Amino acid sequence: MAAGEPAGGQPAKTQLRVGRLVKAHGLKGAFKLELYTDDPEGRFVPGNTFTLQVPESSPWHGRPLTVREFRWMNSHPVAFFEGVDDRTAAEELVKAILWIDQDTADAPAEDDAWYDHQLVGLDVVRDGETVGRVVRVDHFPAQDLLIVRPSGEDREVLVPFVSAIVPEVDIEGGRVVVTPPAGLFEDLPSDEGDEQEPTGADGPESEDATSEAVMSEDAEIADAASADDTRRED
Repeated sequence: MAAGEPAGGQPAKTQLRVGRLVKAHGLKGAFKLELYTDDPEGRFVPGNTFTLQVPESSPWHGRPLTVREFRWMNSHPVAFFEGVDDRTAAEELVKAILWIDQDTADAPAEDDAWYDHQLVGLDVVRDGETVGRVVRVDHFPAQDLLIVRPSGEDREVLVPFVSAIVPEVDIEGGRVVVTPPAGLFEDLPSDEGDEQEPTGADGPESEDATSEAVMSEDAEIADAASADDTRRED
């Protein structure tokens, strides 16, 4: 998980992403949350204020969101916020991402969290070789992406920041280790062996088809000869 500057016109100060408003819950403005923090009770204390990552067209763009109440309901985290008093208001904020200010001198509270500025500039290592460098981190509701510029190339590769593809982040060593699927960093070779020669009128005929044509031609010659012999007997 990356912590940093949220996209979509949000403040440039370093922040930590702590949750997402998944869906409206009930009729009184509550939300079910997707948590990106190991300390939800500490983050969602009544009175704590979050920066919202929402589209610029949203009426909530640029406005803070303050926690009114946090609780667990059937093992799901649920939160109420100031100014969101009914389901209609809550629906406007569904999918919004919550960020909290964080001192850049402090390490993120979670073991698997890093600030964007810690990740940008790291070498990207694959099979023991450096294949590029992290140039930025993009944050989306589904997942974070490491934007990598391959060595010696003027293009960018979008690497999902998940443990299956980025199993190791070594801040002190200045690198991230990647195990990308085939085709993520390079074009896959075409399967020339799968190409088949055309058949039919424009392509070579099979041996069986050629044999049938020869037999048909021989039969026509034999019929013609027989008819000629009959005419001669007459």
